[in-house]
Amino acid sequence: MQKDSKIVVTGAAGFIGSCLVGYLNYKGYSNIVLVDDFSKKDKLPNLEKKRFSDVIERDEFFEWLFEEKPKIDFFFHIGARTDTTEFNYAIYQQLNVEYSKKVWDYCTVHNIPLVYASSAATYGNGEYDYNDDHDIVNVLRPLNPYGNSKNEFDKWVLHQRGHPTFWAGLKFFNVYGPNEYHKGRMASVIFHSFNQIKKSGLVKLFKSGNPQYKDGQQLRDFIYVKDILKVCFWLMEHQPTSGIYNLGTGKARSFEDLAKSTFNGMDISPKIQFVDMPDDIRSTYQYFTEAKMTKLRSVGYMEEFYSLEKGVDDYVRNYLAKGKFY
Repeated sequence: MQKDSKIVVTGAAGFIGSCLVGYLNYKGYSNIVLVDDFSKKDKLPNLEKKRFSDVIERDEFFEWLFEEKPKIDFFFHIGARTDTTEFNYAIYQQLNVEYSKKVWDYCTVHNIPLVYASSAATYGNGEYDYNDDHDIVNVLRPLNPYGNSKNEFDKWVLHQRGHPTFWAGLKFFNVYGPNEYHKGRMASVIFHSFNQIKKSGLVKLFKSGNPQYKDGQQLRDFIYVKDILKVCFWLMEHQPTSGIYNLGTGKARSFEDLAKSTFNGMDISPKIQFVDMPDDIRSTYQYFTEAKMTKLRSVGYMEEFYSLEKGVDDYVRNYLAKGKFY
């Protein structure tokens, strides 16, 4: 890709999207079209000091494309409704399914390579072993409307005869890192742990409601956002075999390990208290996630992922403790 290539990033003011804009800037790209709902002012600090060419409201984007007819070289569709406590499926259908179909169709017609954000929430309870094989997409059973919307779009994609010149759907696992200050309840456990420690000197973790897992030993595949950025950029540069890919570290870790890493990043001795899980997430709670990373490795991505300890330490010391953005 040439440094003056025009790149679209949807969800550009959000957590992962804004970090991606920053990483593209770091790599020398500034001809970037930012697409988002910019009325949400709490996200705007994520874009300070970033370089870009255009800022387009999400609802006006396709009209802008029709009128301006820009030559777009690459498309990152990161924007989505991601609040897993929202149960009005119509919102997800509009933003995560129908909007994504319009992105896909536009990229197909105009021969634009596309990377879009899917989610590990599509796997539900993991009955199919977190395997990113296309053959299982139709039988996955997500636990919430958010996961269902992401899986519905994946299913739709796999049934399309027309497709962009290159495309990749990335099933993000548990992403953490800078620029999530605005996310409130949906921010990562590290973010909440850091603020709890500052306020009270301890971290509250959910008790387990599953006898197979002790309190604090619920396991997730936590991936540092900086690894997400590296993979997205690598896909843009190399455009390997198109398909749906898992994007985690391939190693599940416990919430207790996560909390202890946060304490270590603050140079404070761990103090953990276990509390009851909220009713509204209890029935849809995932006790184990771990990405099968064979497919991404098989197409040539060989970078090592941050360990939980190193990723959390970098996030805590260099961003949260300093109130910095990426």
